[in-house]
Amino acid sequence: MRIRFGLRATACAVLTACAFVGPAFATNGYFANGYGGQSKSMAGAGVAVSTGVLGMAQNPATGVKVGNQAGFCLTTFAPNREVQIAPGGPLTPGTHKSENDVFLIPCGGANWKLNERSSLGAFVFGNGGMNTEYNTNFFAGLGAGSSPLGVNLEQAFITLSYARQVNDRLTLGISPILAVQRFKAQGLQAFSGLSISPGDVSNRGHDWSTGFGVNLGLLYEANPQWTFGAAYRNEIQMSRFSKYRGLFAGGGEFDVPAMLTLGAAYTPASAPRWTVTGEVQRIFYGNVTSIANPSAPPGGPLGSTNGVGFGWKDVDVLRVAAIWRKTDKLTLRTGVSYSTDFIGNDGEVVINTIAPATPQWHLSAGGTYRITERWAFTFSYTHAFSNSFSGTNPALTGVAQPVRIQMHQNEIATGLSYRW
Repeated sequence: MRIRFGLRATACAVLTACAFVGPAFATNGYFANGYGGQSKSMAGAGVAVSTGVLGMAQNPATGVKVGNQAGFCLTTFAPNREVQIAPGGPLTPGTHKSENDVFLIPCGGANWKLNERSSLGAFVFGNGGMNTEYNTNFFAGLGAGSSPLGVNLEQAFITLSYARQVNDRLTLGISPILAVQRFKAQGLQAFSGLSISPGDVSNRGHDWSTGFGVNLGLLYEANPQWTFGAAYRNEIQMSRFSKYRGLFAGGGEFDVPAMLTLGAAYTPASAPRWTVTGEVQRIFYGNVTSIANPSAPPGGPLGSTNGVGFGWKDVDVLRVAAIWRKTDKLTLRTGVSYSTDFIGNDGEVVINTIAPATPQWHLSAGGTYRITERWAFTFSYTHAFSNSFSGTNPALTGVAQPVRIQMHQNEIATGLSYRW
């Protein structure tokens, strides 16, 4: 009966999340800061500690520790995006705020033990994305542009996860990934004349893209106090956005960057209810041409291999978090994270007005309450502190018109899990 319930819970959680997983993540570049409420309550940490079914998205080697469990989570994400443009150039001056400032983002899946040393999981989660919509098209002064102005990028990962405990200390994990993304751009007609395919730059509706990748994980329990974790997800080669082959470099290429995470967790022998964990993560945005190519000065026309990009560089994320098992029923967590600058110089600010992923500091708190032996409720709150970048881009505007992009975010994640 428990096995049947587990399989049903898996199907329900995965199918529900697949049906509704949505956009709007915009932290650490455009990636989510953790997956599932347990990780999110620690500012995204989770490579060296088990954080439930969705935690396997960070390190598939944690599957054996997760055990027989199904879970569903819902994140309420509230970003505040703002662009400030000074007078003195063709861009429309003023303060422009993006609409659509509340998003509901589900995730879910299940994991079950095959035997004492191996496990298999299936889950789906939103990897990242960006949604902006400005009622005023501040690029219209360049010659053309409908309203609204903005982009919508959504990414979902549908994942299987296998973990194998090699010996009493070492566990390895592997997760094949089906990545699905869709994209839409509006109001970018002013840039059509700079493209190798002017009719495929803007206002083409949503386009879809798919690709396959893999996430590899390792969990090493050196002794009862120290645990070390590592995970690497390869760069996922996605099919081209054919409707936007005149916008993205490489004729519509928009691959998912690779990511490497290393971490450690320490549980003091004198205070076993406490665990402190820290990790460092690198997101390799600089290897994806459509994201990393500079916009100032542009190397080539839009859509070409060396065409205009967003000027993003690799991002490093540092996290420190703590877990307090206050009682057998209540576990509390908190964490802080910092990410390095995502753009290389002030000349890239103008192009990034359509995707101002500026936050660098995140502070999170939350916990898990065990309702019964089998059911548990998880909650978390994350605040991404306001941050801004300022600059100009004469190559796109003709004059050095000052532009400032700014963003802050609030996020609440809740979830239910069931063990059998």
